[in-house]
Amino acid sequence: MTDALSVFAAAREAPRATALRSGDRTYRFDELADLVNDRLRSLPELGSAPRPYALVGTNTLDTVLTVYALLERRIPVLLLHPRATAEEQASEVEAAACHDLDGVADPAAILYTSGTTGRPRGAVLTRSALIASAAASAANLGWQRDDCWLLAMPLGRIGGLSILTRCLAARTAVALEPGFDAATLPLRIDATGSTLVSLVPTMLAQTLDAHPQWNAPARLRAILVGGAAAPLALLRRANERGLPIVITYGCTETCSQVVATPYEHRFETAQFAAGRPLAGVELRVHDGHLHVRGPMLMEGYLGEPALPAGAWFDTGDLGHLDEGGFLHVHARRADLIITGGENVYPAEIERVLQMCPGIREAGVFGLPDPIWGQVVAAALVADQAPPADLDLLAYLHDRLAPYKRPRQVCFVPTLQHTAAGKLDRTALPGFASLLRPLRAAGTIA
Repeated sequence: MTDALSVFAAAREAPRATALRSGDRTYRFDELADLVNDRLRSLPELGSAPRPYALVGTNTLDTVLTVYALLERRIPVLLLHPRATAEEQASEVEAAACHDLDGVADPAAILYTSGTTGRPRGAVLTRSALIASAAASAANLGWQRDDCWLLAMPLGRIGGLSILTRCLAARTAVALEPGFDAATLPLRIDATGSTLVSLVPTMLAQTLDAHPQWNAPARLRAILVGGAAAPLALLRRANERGLPIVITYGCTETCSQVVATPYEHRFETAQFAAGRPLAGVELRVHDGHLHVRGPMLMEGYLGEPALPAGAWFDTGDLGHLDEGGFLHVHARRADLIITGGENVYPAEIERVLQMCPGIREAGVFGLPDPIWGQVVAAALVADQAPPADLDLLAYLHDRLAPYKRPRQVCFVPTLQHTAAGKLDRTALPGFASLLRPLRAAGTIA
């Protein structure tokens, strides 16, 4: 194989193999290569320097062709979340423009994540890291000649991008969906002939609720579930229906999954915790934190020093490995809220809230929710008169993506702080009984 992430190489090696299903069209690799060649000609602004090319990660044929074209030209793609606000997208584009990638060997993608400071950090993923990630996944799942991976996850997140790169490297098919719809998912799996599907726990729960009689079709050999902790009851419910569930654990900085249920145990998932480290992955527990090392690890964060060769990456998550080598995740990092599979960092939300007129201080935390896993909640200290709900909603509308906006709020006289003067996050859940819905907040998007 000349180049795992080249659609032109795929067209030479497997020209008539199915590459992509989109809408009512099916494209072979040779046909897809022609479309990518056309796309390259329509993007004359692409140069040879490794400057990131900003692209909103919508689940469309147009986006897929551009991603393939950028991979072909070896131009790193800055993937923007389609549900981010224009202000959030512009901030990421501006931040990426301030840095070059001259010292990075073969950068392929940049995906922004917020950290403990609330400032977005761009994880730089190299070509070799994405290929190593694809190989680790393949070592567990294997590939079959007629495999087709249903892509309903956002392309603007590593869960979506990694499906594209895995299937391209394997010269196998992707079934591109415009988004997730629980009402039609089983029908789309059948219509596209999909054998593999990736979901977050909320998606799986909604699908089971919408289709009480749905059982796994014989062709469907694995449903990968990641992005958040999957409740044990949900896993048992799925396995009782004969659904082949593979739990995955990973993050953007590791090019998606680094731990997964062994494929041979996919019909008894609930017994195997979060799974075992994949091939090539080293996992250790240091001071209670899960650390990862392996060739699928990012180069580093844009504008920051690269990770040293052989470095361990601290995920911030808490857990342990049992005697059988299975990972048990006790808690995701304390500053992280996972709502519907989307990561939300409280510091980012607090920074925005504290700039709103009428708010002096904010403490953001996750509130357990049976559908979304968690929803965003905020305990607020008013600066004289607090803002009205509609004013607060209007302020947040242009500054935060819908899934980041608080759904529950309360105004309190003061927030607790540690001896060092920092916000005491451990005390925030104590405000849960005071919370109320933010009026006209709508639904989580």
